[in-house]
Amino acid sequence: MPRTCSVCRHPERGAIDCALAALTPLRVIAGRYGLTRSAVGRHFDDHLPAQVRATQAAQAEGQALDVLQQLKAINAAALAVLKDARDHGDGDLVLRAVDRVQRQIELQAKLLGELDERPQVNLLVSPEWTTVRTAILAALAPYPPARVAVAERLSALEAL
Repeated sequence: MPRTCSVCRHPERGAIDCALAALTPLRVIAGRYGLTRSAVGRHFDDHLPAQVRATQAAQAEGQALDVLQQLKAINAAALAVLKDARDHGDGDLVLRAVDRVQRQIELQAKLLGELDERPQVNLLVSPEWTTVRTAILAALAPYPPARVAVAERLSALEAL
Protein backbone atom coordinates (compact mmCIF):
# COMPACT_ATOMS: atom_id res chain seq x y z
CA MET A 1 0.00 0.00 0.00
CA PRO A 2 1.51 3.40 -0.98
CA ARG A 3 2.54 5.81 1.76
CA THR A 4 0.58 9.00 2.25
CA CYS A 5 2.49 12.23 1.60
CA SER A 6 3.89 13.56 4.91
CA VAL A 7 3.29 17.12 3.75
CA CYS A 8 -0.34 16.43 2.82
CA ARG A 9 -0.84 14.92 6.33
CA HIS A 10 0.93 17.82 8.03
CA PRO A 11 -1.34 20.03 10.20
CA GLU A 12 0.18 23.14 8.60
CA ARG A 13 -0.12 22.02 4.99
CA GLY A 14 -1.69 25.32 3.91
CA ALA A 15 1.24 27.29 5.27
CA ILE A 16 3.67 24.90 3.59
CA ASP A 17 1.88 25.31 0.25
CA CYS A 18 1.97 29.10 0.67
CA ALA A 19 5.70 28.97 1.43
CA LEU A 20 6.25 26.87 -1.70
CA ALA A 21 4.24 29.36 -3.76
CA ALA A 22 6.32 32.21 -2.33
CA LEU A 23 9.52 30.58 -3.69
CA THR A 24 10.85 29.75 -0.21
CA PRO A 25 13.74 27.28 -0.56
CA LEU A 26 12.78 23.66 0.08
CA ARG A 27 15.42 23.23 2.79
CA VAL A 28 14.02 26.22 4.70
CA ILE A 29 10.47 24.86 4.53
CA ALA A 30 11.63 21.42 5.57
CA GLY A 31 13.49 22.80 8.60
CA ARG A 32 10.66 25.08 9.62
CA TYR A 33 8.02 22.34 9.62
CA GLY A 34 10.09 19.32 10.65
CA LEU A 35 10.05 17.61 7.26
CA THR A 36 12.71 16.32 4.93
CA ARG A 37 13.76 18.31 1.90
CA SER A 38 12.93 15.37 -0.36
CA ALA A 39 9.40 15.08 1.10
CA VAL A 40 8.77 18.77 0.44
CA GLY A 41 10.17 18.40 -3.08
CA ARG A 42 7.97 15.37 -3.82
CA HIS A 43 4.95 17.22 -2.47
CA PHE A 44 5.75 20.17 -4.71
CA ASP A 45 6.14 17.93 -7.76
CA ASP A 46 3.19 15.62 -7.13
CA HIS A 47 0.60 17.37 -4.96
CA LEU A 48 0.94 21.12 -5.10
CA PRO A 49 -2.06 22.45 -7.00
CA ALA A 50 -1.30 23.33 -10.61
CA GLN A 51 -2.49 26.92 -10.23
CA VAL A 52 0.00 27.45 -7.37
CA ARG A 53 2.85 26.10 -9.50
CA ALA A 54 1.72 28.33 -12.38
CA THR A 55 1.72 31.35 -10.07
CA GLN A 56 5.20 30.43 -8.87
CA ALA A 57 6.47 30.14 -12.44
CA ALA A 58 4.94 33.51 -13.31
CA GLN A 59 6.61 35.10 -10.26
CA ALA A 60 10.00 33.68 -11.24
CA GLU A 61 9.56 34.89 -14.82
CA GLY A 62 8.48 38.31 -13.59
CA GLN A 63 11.59 38.59 -11.45
CA ALA A 64 13.81 37.63 -14.38
CA LEU A 65 12.09 40.19 -16.59
CA ASP A 66 12.55 42.88 -13.94
CA VAL A 67 16.32 42.37 -14.03
CA LEU A 68 16.36 42.70 -17.80
CA GLN A 69 14.11 45.76 -17.67
CA GLN A 70 16.31 47.39 -15.01
CA LEU A 71 19.43 46.67 -17.04
CA LYS A 72 17.86 48.30 -20.10
CA ALA A 73 16.87 51.35 -18.03
CA ILE A 74 20.40 51.73 -16.69
CA ASN A 75 21.83 51.37 -20.20
CA ALA A 76 19.46 54.04 -21.50
CA ALA A 77 20.37 56.42 -18.67
CA ALA A 78 24.10 55.94 -19.25
CA LEU A 79 23.70 56.56 -22.98
CA ALA A 80 21.63 59.69 -22.29
CA VAL A 81 24.36 61.05 -20.00
CA LEU A 82 26.95 60.26 -22.68
CA LYS A 83 24.93 62.15 -25.31
CA ASP A 84 24.44 65.19 -23.04
CA ALA A 85 28.13 65.25 -22.15
CA ARG A 86 29.09 65.16 -25.84
CA ASP A 87 26.59 67.91 -26.65
CA HIS A 88 28.01 70.15 -23.91
CA GLY A 89 31.64 69.35 -24.65
CA ASP A 90 32.32 67.98 -21.16
CA GLY A 91 35.28 65.70 -21.94
CA ASP A 92 35.67 64.38 -18.38
CA LEU A 93 32.00 63.40 -18.16
CA VAL A 94 32.17 61.84 -21.64
CA LEU A 95 35.00 59.58 -20.51
CA ARG A 96 33.16 58.58 -17.33
CA ALA A 97 29.95 57.90 -19.28
CA VAL A 98 31.85 55.82 -21.86
CA ASP A 99 33.38 53.83 -19.00
CA ARG A 100 29.91 53.24 -17.51
CA VAL A 101 28.47 52.15 -20.87
CA GLN A 102 31.41 49.78 -21.35
CA ARG A 103 30.81 48.25 -17.89
CA GLN A 104 27.09 47.90 -18.66
CA ILE A 105 27.87 46.06 -21.91
CA GLU A 106 30.26 43.78 -20.02
CA LEU A 107 27.64 43.06 -17.35
CA GLN A 108 25.02 42.34 -19.98
CA ALA A 109 27.38 39.95 -21.78
CA LYS A 110 28.10 38.14 -18.51
CA LEU A 111 24.41 37.81 -17.68
CA LEU A 112 23.63 36.48 -21.14
CA GLY A 113 26.53 34.04 -21.00
CA GLU A 114 28.32 35.66 -23.92
CA LEU A 115 31.44 36.51 -21.90
CA ASP A 116 33.43 33.65 -20.46
CA GLU A 117 36.02 34.86 -17.97
CA ARG A 118 37.17 31.43 -16.87
CA PRO A 119 40.92 31.05 -17.27
CA GLN A 120 42.12 29.21 -20.34
CA VAL A 121 45.14 26.97 -19.80
CA ASN A 122 47.12 25.51 -22.67
CA LEU A 123 48.73 22.43 -21.18
CA LEU A 124 50.80 21.76 -24.27
CA VAL A 125 53.05 24.75 -23.64
CA SER A 126 53.35 24.32 -19.88
CA PRO A 127 56.71 23.20 -18.51
CA GLU A 128 54.92 20.60 -16.37
CA TRP A 129 53.47 18.86 -19.45
CA THR A 130 56.84 18.81 -21.15
CA THR A 131 58.34 17.19 -18.03
CA VAL A 132 55.56 14.58 -17.82
CA ARG A 133 55.76 13.79 -21.54
CA THR A 134 59.55 13.39 -21.34
CA ALA A 135 59.25 11.14 -18.27
CA ILE A 136 56.66 8.91 -19.94
CA LEU A 137 58.71 8.48 -23.09
CA ALA A 138 61.89 7.88 -21.05
CA ALA A 139 60.14 5.19 -19.00
CA LEU A 140 59.06 3.50 -22.21
CA ALA A 141 62.61 3.51 -23.71
CA PRO A 142 63.16 -0.22 -22.95
CA TYR A 143 59.92 -0.99 -24.84
CA PRO A 144 60.34 0.50 -28.33
CA PRO A 145 56.94 -0.59 -29.77
CA ALA A 146 55.08 0.78 -26.75
CA ARG A 147 57.15 3.99 -26.82
CA VAL A 148 56.32 4.54 -30.51
CA ALA A 149 52.62 3.84 -29.89
CA VAL A 150 52.44 6.25 -26.94
CA ALA A 151 54.44 8.92 -28.80
CA GLU A 152 52.11 8.66 -31.79
CA ARG A 153 49.03 8.90 -29.57
CA LEU A 154 50.40 11.88 -27.67
CA SER A 155 51.26 13.62 -30.96
CA ALA A 156 47.73 12.98 -32.22
CA LEU A 157 46.25 14.42 -29.02
CA GLU A 158 48.51 17.45 -29.21
CA ALA A 159 47.43 18.08 -32.80
CA LEU A 160 43.75 18.48 -31.76
